[in-house]
Amino acid sequence: MRNHPIFTALALPLALAGCATAERDAPVDTAESQARSCFFLNQVSGFNDAPDIERGSDRIIVNVSVNDKYLFETFGSCPDLNWTQTIGFDQRGPGQICQGIDVDLVVPTSIGPQRCPVRMISKLSKAEIDAMK
Repeated sequence: MRNHPIFTALALPLALAGCATAERDAPVDTAESQARSCFFLNQVSGFNDAPDIERGSDRIIVNVSVNDKYLFETFGSCPDLNWTQTIGFDQRGPGQICQGIDVDLVVPTSIGPQRCPVRMISKLSKAEIDAMK
């Protein structure tokens, strides 16, 4: 039995598309993939102040489970974030927190709670954590 040329011509692009999809979907071990790591709000166990490297934005390190730490950076200044003893997280929707759009920080101030939108969240490596000390 012979293969019909039209079926062979159709099968080749489909096979090649499958290869391209497999390569694109393969996990990549890069800083970008680590930055997209996600966590659940109930895993948060505390937070610490982080050094501010940009003027106009504030940063904290959020402790998640036992060994994971995430850097949160706000849009602009967040009053009292560097001195607060407590903090709240206002999560948008159920599920995991993966990026800034997923959560706002709520910081108590003398005039009431201050909502601080989060611009960026990234998981910190051990080397990054050690460099901040």
